[in-house]
Amino acid sequence: MSSVQPGGKVHVRDMFDLHGKVAVVTGGAGLYGRQIAEALAEAGARTFMASRNLDTLCRQAAAFAGQGLDVAALPLDQVREESVLELLQTVIARAGGVDVLVNNAVSRPMKDWDSPLEEFAASMEVNATGLFAMTRAFGEHMAARGGGSIINIGSIQGCVGPDYTLYEGLGWGIPPDYFVHKGGVMQLTRYAAAKLGPRGVRVNAVVPGGFFNHQDPRFIERYNARTFLGRMADDTDLKGAIVFLASRASAYVTGTEIIVDGGYLAK
Repeated sequence: MSSVQPGGKVHVRDMFDLHGKVAVVTGGAGLYGRQIAEALAEAGARTFMASRNLDTLCRQAAAFAGQGLDVAALPLDQVREESVLELLQTVIARAGGVDVLVNNAVSRPMKDWDSPLEEFAASMEVNATGLFAMTRAFGEHMAARGGGSIINIGSIQGCVGPDYTLYEGLGWGIPPDYFVHKGGVMQLTRYAAAKLGPRGVRVNAVVPGGFFNHQDPRFIERYNARTFLGRMADDTDLKGAIVFLASRASAYVTGTEIIVDGGYLAK
């Protein structure tokens, strides 16, 4: 039964459908990346995951194939512009083009405030320069095709300073590089939205809060108390926001961020 309504309008269910679309997710095997790639593939997109850890990606792609999902693994070294361009050309050759890019890859070499300065510079190579290289290359490709969606993965730590009370007595370092480059994600999102918008490319960010990953129970209890919903995020909480921003459902949304943090920033 057709879901096209009288007058040519598309039914709202079909606005979220990604069949016929091609998506690329960087850092696809990590805590965020797995559910991002799964969400896009479940919505119908032919999905490519890319990172330096190709063995892990291939195992994850095989697991997705077992679920009947169309997900493939490709190599990417985001520090090298040549690798970024090679990834783009490989996806074009295999799938004809890219409709959706999710910039999810992240490197966290610093351990604390006192870490060597070289580690801060290495962090920026991947998380700032590399992020821009991905956005520019894929954004220009999408613009030449007449449209697309770029989704940058930010963090609540790019919006506020650290709450040191969460970490008291845990012996955890709180490295500054993460706060710097995640804050930069927001401004790059706005800049790229302004630059690419006139050519049909939308650029937005998803801002996750803390994800449950079997952390120290003391941290989990403190963090839960900092949110309105009383819990950390799970392995499905990003899916809805990702599919919304990737699809026609968000056709008039660009240059903004969707906060997925259980109310952390609002408290």
